[in-house]
Amino acid sequence: MDALNSTMAQQVAEAASLFQLQSTGHAPRAVTVVLSDDTLVVTLHGALSPAEQHMVQSPAGAARIQEFHRQLFTNSSESLRQEIKRITGVEVREAAAEVETTTGTVVHVFTTGTTVQVFLLAQRISPETWNGRGDPS
Repeated sequence: MDALNSTMAQQVAEAASLFQLQSTGHAPRAVTVVLSDDTLVVTLHGALSPAEQHMVQSPAGAARIQEFHRQLFTNSSESLRQEIKRITGVEVREAAAEVETTTGTVVHVFTTGTTVQVFLLAQRISPETWNGRGDPS
């Protein structure tokens, strides 16, 4: 994708996917980027490797994978923070990562002192439904 013709969201998604590939050796299946006020949420779908997917089948393995990804993100996310700053022109003040082990989704949250709750829905909601102009069924 040509960076000059892509949106900031697309550029952040590409940066996050590359970061995941470089830090874990496994690229996510898809990346979603959402910006709300001063909070950027990057969701990496299918981000766990086959070995990690096997490990999360047990509660102890799931806890180890969650802690591994938190520590990996904490210790190596500076390059991603800098890339987000380059793309958006805004410095990242805080960042955190969380792993949803049942789906293999990794969520990176970049905030400015805000508490963030992230809910991964079972299916997509259309913009028409979200804005109250459609039938959710």
